[in-house]
Amino acid sequence: MTLTLSSTGSARRRRRGPARQSRAGAAFVAAYVILLIAFGILPTGYAVYFAFTDAGGTFTGFANFITTAQDFRFVDAVSHVAVYLVLWLFSLVVFVVGLALLLHRLASGKAGQALRFLYYIPGALAGAASVLVWLFMLDPTVSPVSSLLGTLGFHTFGEVIAPGNLALLFTIIAFWTGAGGWIVVMYGALNNIPKDVMEAAHIDGANAWQTAWRVQIPMLRKWIVYMVILGFAGGAQLFVEPQLLSLASVGVAGRDYSVNQLTYDFAFQMNNINGAAAVSVELLVVGVSAAALFVARSGFFDAD
Repeated sequence: MTLTLSSTGSARRRRRGPARQSRAGAAFVAAYVILLIAFGILPTGYAVYFAFTDAGGTFTGFANFITTAQDFRFVDAVSHVAVYLVLWLFSLVVFVVGLALLLHRLASGKAGQALRFLYYIPGALAGAASVLVWLFMLDPTVSPVSSLLGTLGFHTFGEVIAPGNLALLFTIIAFWTGAGGWIVVMYGALNNIPKDVMEAAHIDGANAWQTAWRVQIPMLRKWIVYMVILGFAGGAQLFVEPQLLSLASVGVAGRDYSVNQLTYDFAFQMNNINGAAAVSVELLVVGVSAAALFVARSGFFDAD
């Protein structure tokens, strides 16, 4: 009888364990869903409503989209962001993966530990703070690398921030700020590659380059796709860098360089909330479409 009661109690405890874990998981998910609804879905719905109505709330169809697309600054802003995205995503994929592979090979020594720390330091700065640091670095009159800027032919701040240089400058700032975190992520993903796979490559006679190209990078594919999706979403919303640079240069860099700046100008300079909402919805559609394309073409959710 005692054994029967004991076994029954053990069975109940085993059943309670998964149930308790399930409730805890539901609580965590519920908190996220509440925040998602409050700060994601509802504002998006609000923007969609404004995008298809006028100031009086009357449905206008695609009129706001047509009006903003016909603005003389719209095409230039889109082209600026497109160039920036190409440079930004290229630098992410090539340099982040390359530096993560290098870090992985040096992981056993003190050099690897120092690099992991150094890579992540710029990420501790907020976006606005990092831009301010770079404004100091890019001014030849006060920059600690003024000799290098002079060698490259830049002698004034205006020459450095010429419109043709902005896409590259914003890429450098974004990479300096955000690449360190992704390098650490890729380094962690490399550590999760099974050791027997790496040993098999070594036994087959693969050198470091062949191992990286044929084994490690293919097994990082989903992490790379994830990085590209988030990099695209963040890059398409370029705002802080050109906005602060425009203020620092007294308009030399332009306050309508990016699509997000143009949205800001529609909303707060032209008092056209509906047009700003239309451009915001366009950015949302482009971001979601690009993410869906990357996921579909890469087999992101396919089981390995």
